[in-house]
Parts: sequence; structure tokens; C-alpha cells
Amino acid sequence: MDYFTVEIAGRAVASFRSENHEEATHFFEAEDFRDDLTVLESEGKPLWDRKAALSLRKATTEEASEVEHAYEFDDDPERTIEDEFVVFLVPVADLIDGEDDTVED
Repeated sequence: MDYFTVEIAGRAVASFRSENHEEATHFFEAEDFRDDLTVLESEGKPLWDRKAALSLRKATTEEASEVEHAYEFDDDPERTIEDEFVVFLVPVADLIDGEDDTVED
């Protein structure tokens, strides 16, 4: 598994693991994932406004550690290593329901 990080306007906002760069790119370019970025907010603003530059890169060691740490403490007994698992590197709240989804620093 490799680890990847999504940046919005140069700010690292989310990391995940994937089999390879091709699969990571497929996930990164998926409309569902991009839609999620528009309904999640951080610090009172949407993560992505569909205008800011969106990029994908290899995760740093620290970012990869955040993904591993979150995965270890995930309470979903049915989740496997093959499942999509995104860790937000910034505090996020869902604009639709107003609840905090996750807080990762």
C-alpha cells in the first residue's frame, strides 16, 4: 500500500492509502469524493469551492502515520484494508447535518 495526500490550494487536507498511484488517482478524480469536499467545512468554510487548485501527491511520513493511526482505532468491524479510508488532516464538519465528522490534527 502507498499513502497519498490531497491538497487544496497547497494545503494538505486529507490522506488515504491505495494500492498504487493509478488507483489513488481514480479515487481522487471520482465525482463522489470531490462532492464530499464541497459539503465538508473546516474553520467555517467549505473545504473546496470547486475553483481552488486540487492536487494529489505522495503522503509524507507524518501523513501516512495519521492514516495508520486512524485505521487502527476505527470502530467499524467490517472495514478491511481494501476499503476506502480517508483521514482528514484538518478539523471538518458536514455542512448538510452540521455535525463534526472527524477531527485530525
